[in-house]
Amino acid sequence: MASKTYLVTGTAGFIGFHLAQKLLDQGHRVVGFDNLNDYYSVALKEARNALLEKREGYTFIKSNLEDKADVVRVFKEHDFATVFHLAAQAGVRYSLEHPEAYITSNIDGTLNILEAARFSKNKPHLLMASSSSVYGLSEKYPLREDDHADRPVALYGATKRANELMGHSYAHLFGLRVTMLRFFTVYGPWGRPDMALFMFVKAILEDKEIEVFNGGDMIRDFTYVADIVEGMLGLDRSRVDAKQPLYDCFNIGCANPRTLMEFIQAIEKAVEKKAKMKMMPFQPGDIYKTFADVSKLKNVCGYAPQTNIEDGIKAFVKWYREFYA
Repeated sequence: MASKTYLVTGTAGFIGFHLAQKLLDQGHRVVGFDNLNDYYSVALKEARNALLEKREGYTFIKSNLEDKADVVRVFKEHDFATVFHLAAQAGVRYSLEHPEAYITSNIDGTLNILEAARFSKNKPHLLMASSSSVYGLSEKYPLREDDHADRPVALYGATKRANELMGHSYAHLFGLRVTMLRFFTVYGPWGRPDMALFMFVKAILEDKEIEVFNGGDMIRDFTYVADIVEGMLGLDRSRVDAKQPLYDCFNIGCANPRTLMEFIQAIEKAVEKKAKMKMMPFQPGDIYKTFADVSKLKNVCGYAPQTNIEDGIKAFVKWYREFYA
């Protein structure tokens, strides 16, 4: 496989870190772009980035996506074959109190990536993170890419849907190849502290209560981060075919939804300790169920998720204990 140069925004983030590691393993060059903001532990982000900076072929740029001059400069200094745009203001509940962060990062920042790609010499393939949150109040399962995605229940999902529409317009107007990635409940080692797996493991090990929303009656298509990465790389390989449409959108999930209580039971087994549960009402902005139809992704690149939640949670717990030892 010929070596390429990739831009990955959000390399100090959870998914971006794992993707960059995989690309470097394959002998490619990676330019990482991240602002190391304090939405969650900066120390965790710095630890991820420190591992990447030890790798040959990795270049790190600390900057904000909203800084258009910096984004343009990066595109001028490097000849990118592919851009994985993963950086974003994440989190559903955070958007209820800090909506402006989602506009500046997810809307303004994505516009700068699209504009820089539009005027770059070789118009790289853009693969951009979306989310299962775009499906919002959909009651049809499993969720398919051609289902309605016009009723998001939180601003985070609304900005991700806006990114999809922006990507479509730039593909149509300027000939950019744009692939949108609808991620479903990603988890695994080096995961975010604001996500359920991290919070539950931490609380159980510290003998504290975990908050279980909607009495545990929630369903998620938990998807292990390595499977997410394989899906992204498969699309990067397959979507450069001229027969493929310039714009397309794909679910990347496990296609095996599990209940929240099953998830908690798997955590209890992995940590060998029972959880103390505090039952809570349904949270504003939450979605009751996610369930991805991944047949489109499978048809295009042969995607087949490999990791069940029991094994994935074991891997997370092993990492957590080692990292926080």
